[in-house]
Amino acid sequence: MTETEAPASPETAPAPKVTSWEKILPDVEAILFSSSKPVREKDLAELLEATPKAVAEALQTLAGRTDAPERGVRVEKVAGGWRFVTCPEFDGLLRKFHEVTERSRLSLAALETLAIIAYRQPITLPEIQDIRGVNSSSVLKTLFERKLITTAGKKPVVGTPFFYRTTQEFLVRFGLNELDELPRPEDLDADLAATVESREIAAPTALSPSIRIDSSVEADAADEDEEDDAGDAPSSVPEDVDNDVPRE
Repeated sequence: MTETEAPASPETAPAPKVTSWEKILPDVEAILFSSSKPVREKDLAELLEATPKAVAEALQTLAGRTDAPERGVRVEKVAGGWRFVTCPEFDGLLRKFHEVTERSRLSLAALETLAIIAYRQPITLPEIQDIRGVNSSSVLKTLFERKLITTAGKKPVVGTPFFYRTTQEFLVRFGLNELDELPRPEDLDADLAATVESREIAAPTALSPSIRIDSSVEADAADEDEEDDAGDAPSSVPEDVDNDVPRE
């Protein structure tokens, strides 16, 4: 070795991962509290340089501590991550405090279209319109604006229409951790049949008046259906939607 050559420095050994959930519990709570979207366990482990087991135990402990009647917030797992949310019973109080007077609702037409996409994804616009029987371009635009759906490539057929699928925001809005948690159609049929049967037994003559549709939702649905019916003939790619979505 010459005088100008420096001795090779040994490689620095990686720092050991934190294995104690008690040590990282305050950090996990602070991150979830300050985050505007669900945080994945993998991201927490990387940020805190902790083992996946320690992160999982910290989250389960935090969820258990907040799941109590005397708490106003709780921790839930949704859309593949964890987040803090307020308890449902405080909805009216929080709306009053934040002076929220209107609810952001989806029309019946939008809910119907979203359900078709959720259960049939990936699915194209012509296929959606074939199921619904009306032009659904304007409804699709509404779902795009709400960030509940996105494109998922193109179908290799004439016209190459876009495939559509639900987004992470869809899971968050509906409180789902993954799509497998969607109720199965056969379960919905059984639940609906049981509900109708119980109503018939309890009040057979009062069944029809007991079924009501909120006037604001009904009006929204009527407006949106009018837009559907007034639209152009079904096309493989809706013009008003395609302008907001980059082509692949």
